[in-house]
Amino acid sequence: MPAALRAGPPGNRMTSVRRSDFDVTDTVQVSSPTAVLAAVEALFAPTWPSTSLEPLRRAFEHFERLFAGDVPGFHGVDTVYHDRQHTLDITLALARLLVGYERQAAPAARLGGERAVAGLITGLFHDVGYLRRTDEHDSRNGAEFTRVHVSRGARFLEEYLPQIGLAGWVPVAREVIHFTGYEFSPAQIEARLSERRDVIVGHLLGTADMIAQMADRCYLEKCRDRLYVEFVLGGVALPTAANGKTEVRYASGLDLLRQTPQFIEEVRTKRLDGDFGGAYHYLEVLYGGRNPYMESIERNLGFLRRVLRSENWRLLRRRPPIFAATADPMSTMRDLMVSYLKRVWSNARS
Repeated sequence: MPAALRAGPPGNRMTSVRRSDFDVTDTVQVSSPTAVLAAVEALFAPTWPSTSLEPLRRAFEHFERLFAGDVPGFHGVDTVYHDRQHTLDITLALARLLVGYERQAAPAARLGGERAVAGLITGLFHDVGYLRRTDEHDSRNGAEFTRVHVSRGARFLEEYLPQIGLAGWVPVAREVIHFTGYEFSPAQIEARLSERRDVIVGHLLGTADMIAQMADRCYLEKCRDRLYVEFVLGGVALPTAANGKTEVRYASGLDLLRQTPQFIEEVRTKRLDGDFGGAYHYLEVLYGGRNPYMESIERNLGFLRRVLRSENWRLLRRRPPIFAATADPMSTMRDLMVSYLKRVWSNARS
């Protein structure tokens, strides 16, 4: 396995300073598939004791090989924001939400173990659409698929779920995964799901996707240094308008950060509390009424506002590791970004 994807042992102690590749509770190493799987099994086994977790174990093993570039037909993960840690962090948050919901739901509304397993596997592969297939010769980096990565992930699930005995969940999974993106509105997705419990799983997945990344200890640095690069290569930072001209949505990583407070507030209002019905509250039963994810988001937002007031960008000094399949993905992506920007502005002047 490439050195960039090797993981150390999961943490088993609390520290005074949260570690950069650990979850919001600083107890699970979310760069390690082994550690996250163990945490998921500890949640799922007592909640759904009669449900086999073998499909889940097989999915985690496949995920690790897939993102490392060890599965024929795929390149490993080469995006620097949407790396392995990002996916595992969201998967852990989703597992906690699924269990929190199940503990509070009325008997008729409970998800059941198989639906929870299928939902979690959908979450585990929700960003697999960023991985390039080896027959896609025109692509240079997975970030180029930013605007269509969710549909690509749905295609992957259609191919993969039957391999682990979950073919019956394909029609649901290929819709539920879209709760993590913007290709379709939540109302459009819900209209294609006939079972309310599947909609709930979608709300939990969409919630996990948002809160885990915004609660990341290094979220601000990752937005500035990594997400902006992906947005450039994905055509999000400098989209082409209807008249063919280039628009500037995000002029730089710092400009992206300046717009992040508004983004967080809109996500909270429109997505988390609106479309997803405040599903993040299901976590609170696991933490004695607290919500460590929302607390961490508030800390990040408060710190960002402090940085923006002072314009002291040196306060954002963390340099978390990148868990990708290549040796120096950041340098590679920056070079691609520079080439992309030169091409865009050259075309704009012509």
